[in-house]
Parts: sequence; C-alpha cells; structure tokens
Amino acid sequence: MPMASPSSSARSDGAIRTPLAVWGAVLAGPAALLALAAAGGANATAAIPLALGSGVAGYVLTRRTLNRPADPAAPTPVPAAQDHPPPFGLILETLPDPLMVIAAEEADDLTGRRFVFANAAARDLFKLQPRGGLLVSALRSPQVLEAVDESLFGGVRRSVDYVGGGAQGREWAAHCAPLGVDERGSRLALLVLSDETDARRSERTRADFLANASHELRTPLASLSGFIETLRGHAKDDVGARDKFLGIMQAQAERMARLIDDLMSLSRIELNEHIAPLGQVDLAMATIDVLDALAPQAKEKAVAFDPVLPPRGAAVVEGDRDQIVQVIQNLVDNAIKYTPRDGVVRVEIFSGLTADMAAAPRDPGAARMSLLTPDHAVDERYASLRVSDRGPGLAREHLPRLTERFYRVEGQKSGERSGTGLGLAIVKHIMNRHRGGMTVESVQGEGAAFGVYLPMARGDGRDQSAGATSPSPLST
Repeated sequence: MPMASPSSSARSDGAIRTPLAVWGAVLAGPAALLALAAAGGANATAAIPLALGSGVAGYVLTRRTLNRPADPAAPTPVPAAQDHPPPFGLILETLPDPLMVIAAEEADDLTGRRFVFANAAARDLFKLQPRGGLLVSALRSPQVLEAVDESLFGGVRRSVDYVGGGAQGREWAAHCAPLGVDERGSRLALLVLSDETDARRSERTRADFLANASHELRTPLASLSGFIETLRGHAKDDVGARDKFLGIMQAQAERMARLIDDLMSLSRIELNEHIAPLGQVDLAMATIDVLDALAPQAKEKAVAFDPVLPPRGAAVVEGDRDQIVQVIQNLVDNAIKYTPRDGVVRVEIFSGLTADMAAAPRDPGAARMSLLTPDHAVDERYASLRVSDRGPGLAREHLPRLTERFYRVEGQKSGERSGTGLGLAIVKHIMNRHRGGMTVESVQGEGAAFGVYLPMARGDGRDQSAGATSPSPLST
C-alpha cells in the first residue's frame, strides 16, 4: 500500500487536504498557552485571545506553505519540440536532391520564369547564385521547361526525363508540382530532380552485356561445336588433325574468356563512370610496371620499348591505380600487336600541361581526332601519356569509330593473339570517369599514336605551368 506524503494530500475533487501532523503543529502553541493559564502561570484573560490568534496565524502560514511550489527555482516547463518545428527553408536547403521554387506572372512571357529559391544541391548542380535568377539561365531542357509551365499555369503535376550536360551526362527524373499563388500574385511551382543515373546505367549495362555477349560468343561457340563434331567423327583416329583442332579449340576458348573478362570490366567501369576516383597515382611508375609486365610479350615479337618518362613524383595524377594501369596496358598491348617485328613502341609522359597543350597535335601531317574532351577548369593542369607504334596506321574515316565496342578496322591483322574489340572502349570509359581526355593521330602506312591525359593531383601541377614539360612536334 502506498504511504501518504507528510507534506500534503489531495482529495478527489482537487482540493488540498491538510494532514493531521500539520494540525498538530498549528494547535501546539495555543494548547501550551491555555495549559499555562490553567496552571496559574499566566493571566487567563490574556492567554485565551493570544491562543486563538496564535492558532489562526499558524493555520494561515501553514496553508501558504502547502500551496507554494516544492522547488521555486525549478525552470518553467518548455513546450515539446513538435510545437516549434525548424524553419522549412533550412529543411529544404539540406535535402540531397536539387530543388527549386519557380515563379512566373504571365504565360506568354517565356523569359519571365525565374527561380526564387534553390537549395544547395541545385546551386551546386547548375552553378547558381543564392539570390535567384532566370530559369532559362540554369536549365534549357525543352521538356523540363514545358513541364514547369504546365505546373505554373495548368495546375498539373508532371514528371519528365532530363539528361545533364558535361562529359559524364548524369540522368535525372524531373518532378514538377504547382504551389499556388503568392501574396504578390505570382504563380509558384516546385521543381525537384531525382538522380537516376545508377539505375538507368545498370539497366543499359545489363542489356548491352547480354546483346554483346550473345553476338560475340556465337562465332567461337560455333567453331568449338564444329571441331568437337569433327573429332567425334571421321577425325577421331587422326592424331595430326586432333592435335591441330585441339589447338584451335584452346585458342577459341581463351578468346571467349578474354571477351567475357573485358565485357565484365567494361560493365563495372560504366556503372561508376559518373563517380570521380579519389586516389593519387604516379603515372611514370605505373607505366614502368606495365612495360615490365609486357616485356615478355614484346620480346616474343621482337618489339622494343622506347620510354621517355619524367622522374618519380613529377607526374602524379588523380585516379584509381588499377584502372590507370589498365589504360596503359591496353594502349601498349595494342601497339605491340600492330607493330611489325623488330619495330619500336614509344611511350612518352609529359606533365604540367593545360588542356589545350595536352590535346594539341604532334604531327601536322597526321589525321587527328579528339576521342574524348573533358570538362575542365581554367587552372587545371594535366599529365599526358602518349603511345606510338610503327604499324599500318589508320585511315581518317576509321578514327571516329575507334572507341565503339567490337569495332575492328577491316583488313588489318593484329597478330596471332586477336583482340576482343573492347580495349579502346574500356580506355575511353576509364578516362571519362577520371575527367580526362583521349586523342588519336595516324598516318596510314606509318603508324598511329594514342594519347590520354589526366588531371594532376592537387599541389602537383596546378602552379607549375612555367616549368611544364610540354611535348615537342614529332621528330622521329
């Protein structure tokens, strides 16, 4: 059973009930005076009024004490947080999706659409100022602008696709919704962009992989099936034919394995192509590692390397080391395959270049094309890698298609070890992820040169334009 509090208690009607101990304390003083008067120790005429006054005063003081808060210094209770929500502007500002509030007055005034609010994600995406501005200065997609107009003046919700600019081309779903009319009579609409790059690239990659694999694997599989049928038939007892066919079958199986590896590699690169890498790589050291790894292959074909490399630490770039090594390996491997016996493959690296210097032609008489041009800042500095061979070269009409999947120049031989047709496509996608560029120069009958250039790591080339190691015109 709970114990009663000695200080106070409450009746069911809410009134405070005075405990017996308090009544005892109130009556103790008057009772003492009356007892003293009865014993003859005090004047009875004066003791009785004093006893009554003492009792009343004690009762009043006691009631006041009971009605006073237990802890006068205790803070006043604060209303719950839900009674005072944070400002909505702060909530919208911190959202990860780009968001804009758009205002307009007249439907016929196509230049009157302006954004009156853009959160941090929208300002970063469209490079906007916080104070607002014209919508067409940030967004020029006709589909998105039409959806905004329908929300402003038609009061309807719309969702359309939007592909951003730049080399990476991120894909968005643009959602528009009407917000009514503000106090100045302007119509308002909300525009929110949802990034769907990963989902859509994943879908395309899956579809491309299935289409490419089914197409490219059909030929070697048909070849294997034919040889197996021959070996089970009239050639099963022919030792010479069996050894020959088994060798061809092994080569076809190896080609299928390389093809699947390249397709898987390309799929992984495409999925993360819009995410810039965060590491740092010494381009010269990575090139040395690749040349050492490919030395047996070059020796087997009697091809020599002619490296022109800067010292350690002079060409440090921003990137993923494994992918940069794959770029170098694909370019050098191609050069070895197309270089005739006793030929030379030249590998050059230059650092501290501007984008224009990195993409500049080396041979004025060569057919040239930029296969990938990056978005770059004015003060960006690049390190360039150039791989040159002395093979048959490429006609001008083939240059635009060199980075297409499975594209091969008809009539050219790449040696005993044929490629998959994906090497340059992989190089291009890796360079796009690294915010780099890619070029090709070729003189038919004399050879080709492929160049790539990557942003240098911060502190390793941004202020070194005066000491840049720029390439000189081709003189070999």
